[in-house]
Amino acid sequence: MRQSCVALLAMAPVVLASTTTTWEMNNYQDFLRGRFANVALGRDGRLMLAPNLEPVFASGQPAIWSVAAAPDGNLYLGTGHRGRLYKVDPAGKSSLVWTAEQPEIFALAVDARGTVYAGTSPDGRIYRIENGSVKEFFNPGVHYIWALKFGPDGALYAGTGDHGRVFRITMDGKGQVWYESGQSHISSLAFDSEGRLLAGSDPNGILYRITGKNKAFVLYDANLPEIRSILPNADGTLYVAALGGSTAKRAGTTYGVTTGAQGSVVSAPGTSITVTDSQAGGDIATSKADQTKTQLQPAATVVQPVQVIDVTGVEKSAIYKIHPDNTVETLWSSKDENIYDIAVIDDRLMFATDLQGRIYRLGRERKATLVAQTGEAETTRLLPSPAGLLASTGDMGSIYRLGKGTASHGTFEAPVHDANTVARWGRLSWRAETPQATGAAFRTRSGNSARPDNTWSDWSEPLTDPAGSLIRSPNARYIQWRLELTSTNVATPSVDSVIAAYLPQNTPPTVRSITVSTQTNAAAQKTTAAAATPAANSAFSITVTDSGDAPQTSAGTPTQTLARNAGQQTQIVWQADDSDGDHLAYSIYFRGEDEHDWKLLRSNVFENSLNIDSDVLADGRYYFRVVATDRPSNPVEYARESELVSSPVLIDNTPPVVHFAAPVQSGTMADLTVTATDQTSPLRRGEYSLDAGPWIPVEAADGVTDSPSESFGFRLEKLRPGEHLLVFRAYDAAGNAGLSKLVLK
Repeated sequence: MRQSCVALLAMAPVVLASTTTTWEMNNYQDFLRGRFANVALGRDGRLMLAPNLEPVFASGQPAIWSVAAAPDGNLYLGTGHRGRLYKVDPAGKSSLVWTAEQPEIFALAVDARGTVYAGTSPDGRIYRIENGSVKEFFNPGVHYIWALKFGPDGALYAGTGDHGRVFRITMDGKGQVWYESGQSHISSLAFDSEGRLLAGSDPNGILYRITGKNKAFVLYDANLPEIRSILPNADGTLYVAALGGSTAKRAGTTYGVTTGAQGSVVSAPGTSITVTDSQAGGDIATSKADQTKTQLQPAATVVQPVQVIDVTGVEKSAIYKIHPDNTVETLWSSKDENIYDIAVIDDRLMFATDLQGRIYRLGRERKATLVAQTGEAETTRLLPSPAGLLASTGDMGSIYRLGKGTASHGTFEAPVHDANTVARWGRLSWRAETPQATGAAFRTRSGNSARPDNTWSDWSEPLTDPAGSLIRSPNARYIQWRLELTSTNVATPSVDSVIAAYLPQNTPPTVRSITVSTQTNAAAQKTTAAAATPAANSAFSITVTDSGDAPQTSAGTPTQTLARNAGQQTQIVWQADDSDGDHLAYSIYFRGEDEHDWKLLRSNVFENSLNIDSDVLADGRYYFRVVATDRPSNPVEYARESELVSSPVLIDNTPPVVHFAAPVQSGTMADLTVTATDQTSPLRRGEYSLDAGPWIPVEAADGVTDSPSESFGFRLEKLRPGEHLLVFRAYDAAGNAGLSKLVLK
């Protein structure tokens, strides 16, 4: 396969690196990031055909919050955010039963006679729907009805929120507070095998066992905020699903509730949401006014949005098993998905999450198998039925049925893979449980945008050779593959490892900067190849980058000037990198300002600095060029290189020549004139010392010491009789000092 890929490179219009790179998916976590349609994922990382997932009903509403089955086989569904109650008969025929005045129906219950009870929010009330007639059954004076459950005593129990109460309501519509939890919400209810009431709370994730009015025992205090679902078993064990705040999300849908002084007001900073009653339109109307207020009910409530903070990287949800002796074990947990409901089918625990509406089956070894994916935002409820497991969803407000048979066809779309640069694709190979079995085919597509859109190529023709099929998609940066599984008479196909090979485009290296400085020999020996700045004892230094934004003055880019004192070296330091991670080699060149050809200083340098003796370059202006190549990591024909040239560097080894003119003396006073000339750089300072005394600065005769040749004049007064030694010193721009002496008598 390697030889085939290399042969193909000869025809490629791009320059490619020599090293083949592979994109491999071969375990549960790898595949879990893809999209599933009638394909299941085993905990061992095997893709296989899933049970049939059939759409049963689409409400056209944003979410189905509650599901309840009637004794006659009818299914009742409560929706949000328009508060509609639907009935779906066993044949799949649906009808709208009732539209509530409130936007959400979070809870439903059906009694033995088929009478439906619905809890509405955010003005929490319970309604009885019987033979097409709707009546208010009970008003608990709360904001949320989260759960409804009939008890063995025939009473209806309601889990409510904003004060975390459980109400017991008799069939004549009379109710009382059965238990006050002290929590904000009672989010779930169930009865155990002994007929005792179980209640889950939010925001402290406490599971209560309530044995009488105001009598409760804490079965478990979870480390997650909400007990979302409780599933009792006949043997006394409990399965409990906990998550990080679904109640807050649902409350955010219907607006969190606080108490005000004037009436029910729907408001929010910047945007207000006004709830109107169904006879005036039945929808939730929104406006941009900051302070819109609408009177809804005489009760004193102010409704405000609840902010939900989603923190990644921490545990989001878990399933616990609580044994009859009250010991607890964690069966499953996730940092990525919120669990919404649990159910038991064929002695297997099933659970639903909010990641693309997934449904999992938990094995006996606590290994979760991804059974189905609805493709919607969340699967909110699970309900066993004779025809299979029913699942309600949010986003499109639908009902799906997970059949007992296996789908005949399914697809899996891998996540998009980024090759980081344009790549030429090689072969796609995969491993199947039964290599000789047919029924698995792959298609690929590619593009240069991070998400597939209409600029991507079409899906390719099927690839069917597990040992390696050549990918026909165009060269591009991104690629994606899709697996198609089809059941055959021979065997049910499965795939557990997929490898796509490709050759990335070889990106040239980049030389970022060049720094030239002077170093003493000792300092130069200590400088490492990774040095990025001149040494501290540099006389002068300048850095040039490839940004094109060199420092500017009114006179243009300044010329760097370097002194070449005895015992010094010139150090050239550069910074370079390669986005492919290739190893780099460097060649360093120089040329004088009046020269045309570059002269090689060193080649095959693998460090990022070079030191040269101070004497190898005579006085003058020089340019330095660094050429970087990724040849060490690529064959010659595919190697790339880039270069950067420094700004001009002025090298000046020679000090100025200083000359005294004949002094003009009169008594104790002497007038001196000195000329100083430098052949390479301008002068910068002049100074004199009398009789080895301190240096006294002198400015040039024209007022500014800035030319290669300057005249200096100064007067000495109050000279004592006798001989005097006068020394004049002139510095050029490179720091070279020229001296001359004069004996005054």
